[in-house]
Amino acid sequence: MRLAWRKILYTRHGNEITGTVPHGRLPLIQTKDSCIRNTRWDLFRKGDYMAEISIKEAGQRLATAFHLAARPLAVYGSETIPAGVAHLAEVNRCLAVSLYRMASQRESPAIYVGPDSKEGCCIGGLAHTGFQPEPDDIKWFVSTGKSDVRGGAAEYLKSGPEVVEACFRALGKVTPPGRYLVVQACEALPDPEPEIRSICCFGTAEQIRNMAALVHFNRTDPFTPVIVPWGPSCSTFITYPAGMTEKAPKNTAFMGPQDPTQNHTLPPDMMAIGIPAAVAGEMAGNLDASFVIKRPNVAFPRRKTEVQPGTGEL
Repeated sequence: MRLAWRKILYTRHGNEITGTVPHGRLPLIQTKDSCIRNTRWDLFRKGDYMAEISIKEAGQRLATAFHLAARPLAVYGSETIPAGVAHLAEVNRCLAVSLYRMASQRESPAIYVGPDSKEGCCIGGLAHTGFQPEPDDIKWFVSTGKSDVRGGAAEYLKSGPEVVEACFRALGKVTPPGRYLVVQACEALPDPEPEIRSICCFGTAEQIRNMAALVHFNRTDPFTPVIVPWGPSCSTFITYPAGMTEKAPKNTAFMGPQDPTQNHTLPPDMMAIGIPAAVAGEMAGNLDASFVIKRPNVAFPRRKTEVQPGTGEL
C-alpha cells in the first residue's frame, strides 16, 4: 500500500489518527495544508494502520543516505543521570570536542552534564547550555581584550565588547532541556526513546551541503531553513537546534561551526549540522522523493583523480 504523509499536533496522550502517539517518537513529513506546530509527527498508511519512526531509525536512514562515517548524535534532557552514561569530562572538558569524538571515534555512546556535575567542564560550554550565567568578562575576551581581564588575552572574534553584549541579548535566555543535558549516539538510544530535542551530524563538506539541501526540499522560505549562526561550536551542535536558546529560530538547521577557536581540534575538511528533531524526521521522510535517492550521481558524483591528457582538466 502506498504511504501517505501528514503532520499532526502532538499531544502526549492524544490519538489524532488511529491510536496514542507515543512519548519520544520522531515525526516525519507534512501535507501542504498544515504548518509546523510541534516536534511530534507520525507516518501513517491510509486506513487503520499507523507506522512510527524513532530517532534511532531516522538517524540510521540519514547516515546511510548521506554516507556518513560518523554516527549521528541525539540531544535530550533527563531529570536523572541515565545508566551507563559518562560524565562530559571523561571524554573531554569541551562539549564540541566530546561530540566529535563520540561521533567519529566512538569513544563513548553517551555523555551528560548538569548543575551538580560541572567539575572539569568548560565554563563557556556550561554557560552556553544554560547551567551557569555567562561570565561578565567574556565580552572582552571574545572581542578586543582588556588589560585587567585574563591578562589582556583576546580572541578578536567581535569588533568590541558592546557587539558581544548585543549578540547575547539577541540570543535570549538559555534553558537546559532538563536537570541534565544528555547527548547519545542515535544507534544507542534506549527503547522507549526519551523526548529527543535535536540531532547532530558530522561529515565532509559535500555530505553536509547535501543535508542542508534536503532541509530545503519542501520549504518555501529560501533563507532561514538552514543558517550558519554566530556562537561557539557547542551552540551550533546542541543549544540552537535543541531549542534551548529563547530567540533562536525554530525548525531551522544550524550548519558550521564557524568558531575559528575550534579549528585546532577539528579536521579542516569537517563540517557539522545541528537539526531539530522535527526537521530530522521531515528529512528522513523526504529522502525517497528527493535528489539524494532520485539522483545519487548528482548528490555524490564520481570524481576523476587524474588530469586528462591535453585538456588540463580533472
